[in-house]
Amino acid sequence: MTSRVVTIIHADSASARRLRSEAKSNGHLVDATNGRKTRSVILTDTNHLILSSLKVESLARRIEADDNSLPALEEESLESES
Repeated sequence: MTSRVVTIIHADSASARRLRSEAKSNGHLVDATNGRKTRSVILTDTNHLILSSLKVESLARRIEADDNSLPALEEESLESES
């Protein structure tokens, strides 16, 4: 699945906002934040945009390590935002 990821960018960048708007109008936007603050945006090779509540750095570490688990520190920070 990670082979489909083209890039991961910070959600507050101007390019992320532009891509988000385009993806929403094209029906290619996937919101995986579960109601939490959007911290990163994942662009796939099929031009789908996935909104994530995880930080860019956390996602990059997971992809490099091929790790799908949720570390305790990230889990705690996500729970405190709810």
